[in-house]
Amino acid sequence: MKDNIRIAMGQINCTVGDLKGNKDKILDYILKAESIGADIVCFPELAITGYPPEDLVLKPRFVQENIDVINGISKNVGEMIVVCGFINQEEDRIYNAAAVMYGGSIRGIYHKALLPNYGVFDEKRYFKSGGEPIVFSYGPIRFGVNICEDIWFKEGPTRLQAMASATLILNINASPYHAGKIKTREAVLTERAREHNIAIVYTNLVGGQDELVFDGGSMVVDRDGYVNARANQFKEELCIYDMPVPHLTNVYDNQQKKAKQWSHRIIEIADKIPVKDRPKVDLTPYTPLGPEEEIYNALILGLKDYVVKNRFKTVVIGLSGGIDSSLVCVIACDAIGSENVVVVFMPSRYTSRESREDVYGLSKNLKIKLLEIPIDSIFSAYLDTLNPYFKGMDEDITEENIQARIRGNIIMALSNKFGWLVLTTGNKSEMSVGYATLYGDMAGGFAVIKDVPKTLVYGLARYRNSRGIVIPERVLTKEPTAELKPNQKDSDTLPPYDTLDAILKAYIEEDKELDEIVSMGLDADTVKKVLRMVDINEYKRRQAPPGIKITPKAFGRDRRMPITNRYRM
Repeated sequence: MKDNIRIAMGQINCTVGDLKGNKDKILDYILKAESIGADIVCFPELAITGYPPEDLVLKPRFVQENIDVINGISKNVGEMIVVCGFINQEEDRIYNAAAVMYGGSIRGIYHKALLPNYGVFDEKRYFKSGGEPIVFSYGPIRFGVNICEDIWFKEGPTRLQAMASATLILNINASPYHAGKIKTREAVLTERAREHNIAIVYTNLVGGQDELVFDGGSMVVDRDGYVNARANQFKEELCIYDMPVPHLTNVYDNQQKKAKQWSHRIIEIADKIPVKDRPKVDLTPYTPLGPEEEIYNALILGLKDYVVKNRFKTVVIGLSGGIDSSLVCVIACDAIGSENVVVVFMPSRYTSRESREDVYGLSKNLKIKLLEIPIDSIFSAYLDTLNPYFKGMDEDITEENIQARIRGNIIMALSNKFGWLVLTTGNKSEMSVGYATLYGDMAGGFAVIKDVPKTLVYGLARYRNSRGIVIPERVLTKEPTAELKPNQKDSDTLPPYDTLDAILKAYIEEDKELDEIVSMGLDADTVKKVLRMVDINEYKRRQAPPGIKITPKAFGRDRRMPITNRYRM
């Protein structure tokens, strides 16, 4: 009997709808796994189609072509088990499925049983639940295959597979990121492993897809609940682990009584595990990430993949000299290179000398192309044009928004002319309370920090400067201002950001009610004001560009509130 079984986790970055590209990548990783003598290689959930394919699933041709791809891949599989996610169809039923391939054919297909339908997930719209938790026999080992949500619940398919003497679960995933989620996953896997006395190989997707980022972090958990191997976050890689066969077969020998309760199929892959040359593999060690570093890497990957997968080359950013636009600019440079980033400084009569200096300082530090396009003459033309209609009325937010919309028009004109992707710079705190201008600073194609609270914006900026100062120090210390009227400060309209963010987290992410939030030691009138601002600005958020999810509950996919709505806290 072999002492070890070599398991590979193909933590790959798939593109939704790119069936050929995903196929080629999977075949390439199969060759890599074969070259290092792997016995099993696993690929993520719906790796053939990319995740989430959304309404592409409703296109019969798309489903059939994905089936053709998985059949084609199976013909290239030799004496190595390959597990890969795809869409399966049986008559008129569509399933989120995993193909188990060996020796040139598909030896079994597992259908996902537990379909998530909350938060960013909408799987019941597309898929039927599977009903048969298959177990496979591979030499002296019995293993089960299941998909993502199936591993999260004690009474799910994992329990049934363990009852059939499965000692190893190959769980394939497309589990999207939010801050700290890797710890939640590890806790769940540890619990499943211990309660069912099984080892778990957890393979996760990596990459950006619209608002979602998949962080990888694939891992192997032994039956005692210890993490034996872990892939890096936010990186494509083939993670290898040599699992002791006695660790699995001893448990198998002791679990025969459970197998008698099993009424479903056990599919034999091979009566013995082939003996292979096993070259020594130098693995890239897992590097734990700190909280800000983890989020910063998520933003980099989310932006990079949005740009690359949508075939953009250059991004353009309105740079004001404030913290938000500065952070977006630095993230963009880190994601796609400074040579592919253009910034536009659009000063007005209210722009300060400090803002000008900080814009030019950041641009110099990053070595990026800077365009200066003053807006004051255009603003004057607007005021002259509207004067007959506004005569006798005081200036107010209307004139402030005109300036923001002039800037939006200019930056969109540059986007149209040169094919640049406009990155907006609004953060979650501002988007929550509507402290943004429709068709002005909200105009653009992708909102990098849309789900990043203002207090975290400062934390991320400080983290990035700890790697080498690029954002001028004054940007991190000066009082935030939109500079749309004389001596304007954000604090004229909003409570301090630490207070604001505490209220927003409680209301938006934790669904707390007014009384609960006030009981946190917050001023009742301030809380009421903030909640009202959140409620009445849903119409603005609906018109904002997509942005990267990094919190447990982001606007859009996670939080879906009606625009026409008279209910108030």
